[in-house]
Amino acid sequence: MLSDFKCRCPVCLAYGYTDLRRGINGLAELVQTQFQLDPFQNALFLFYGRRKDRIKGLYWMRDGFVLLYKRLESDSFQWLRNGEEAR
Repeated sequence: MLSDFKCRCPVCLAYGYTDLRRGINGLAELVQTQFQLDPFQNALFLFYGRRKDRIKGLYWMRDGFVLLYKRLESDSFQWLRNGEEAR
């Protein structure tokens, strides 16, 4: 997924669970309300749900958002559970 997506930008990881049924507008709203960040900035925002085998990414590309989605077939992602683990 991300190997085809070329972005030299900061990556912001959401810790905790995110409802992955949310689309672009819902994820952009989370970036604004929970992170107090601008979803239109040059950054890749990554989210994961309760099932740790899939992630979603949100990225603004000049004229619109790119929504990335990755589901692992037989493994799971290791993810941050809280802000302390990020430090």
